[in-house]
Amino acid sequence: MKAHIAVTDTPLDPVGPVNWLKDAGISGAQVHFTGQVRDEQGRVEALHLEHYPGMTESVLGTIVEQAGRKWHLNGAWVVHRVGTMTAGDDIVQVAVSATHRQAAFEACAFIMDLLKTRAPFWKKELIDGRWIWVEARESDAAAAAFWLREASGREPS
Repeated sequence: MKAHIAVTDTPLDPVGPVNWLKDAGISGAQVHFTGQVRDEQGRVEALHLEHYPGMTESVLGTIVEQAGRKWHLNGAWVVHRVGTMTAGDDIVQVAVSATHRQAAFEACAFIMDLLKTRAPFWKKELIDGRWIWVEARESDAAAAAFWLREASGREPS
């Protein structure tokens, strides 16, 4: 399986994963997810994302390897943005190619769900002129736990 993993402070290329994952018909499916900075309540002036260089890429690589083994992926693309962004900016791309669509859909969801809980990123939002650290969401932990439970056939510890 080929894999492209990067953390960048530059805007994401919307067609990068499409072109990179092309494999002359080996894969029957590509699934792409792009996450944007959201401002559900119209109060976020900016979002700043920090990471642990080296470790972040290593964790992302481990997640991609797990997905590749479980769903027999042909390719995976994970690019995450860091730095300061505003609402609507693309912040993450996860894309995979596989022989069959169901495997591609599941692998893409797995990578994104584990990325949210395992990769060492820290977010803070600028609201009313003050930076506020963003706490982890229980829904993200529950999504990751689903995949871990499924993988092990038992409840996560």
